[in-house]
Amino acid sequence: REVLEETGVGVLLTELLGVYSAPDRDPRHHTLTVVYIGRSRDALRAGDDAAEVREFAMDALPELAFDHARILRDYQHWKMTGVLPRPAPS
Repeated sequence: REVLEETGVGVLLTELLGVYSAPDRDPRHHTLTVVYIGRSRDALRAGDDAAEVREFAMDALPELAFDHARILRDYQHWKMTGVLPRPAPS
């Protein structure tokens, strides 16, 4: 639902990459991020929450916020090896 709302792209979820917990990510509250791997069903287009949307090559990403760089590293590792990330030590 979130991908569709943000980008207008329908997605078929295929795998759970992981649940990321970073108590210090947002000073207002503890935030959990649930990350799925999926396949797009539609062409990329801006949705309700985004004025524009663009694709980036993994080696040409803009600056990322929060723990998004770690999530993408975990995705790249999974894509290359098929091995899901292990939970980070607390």
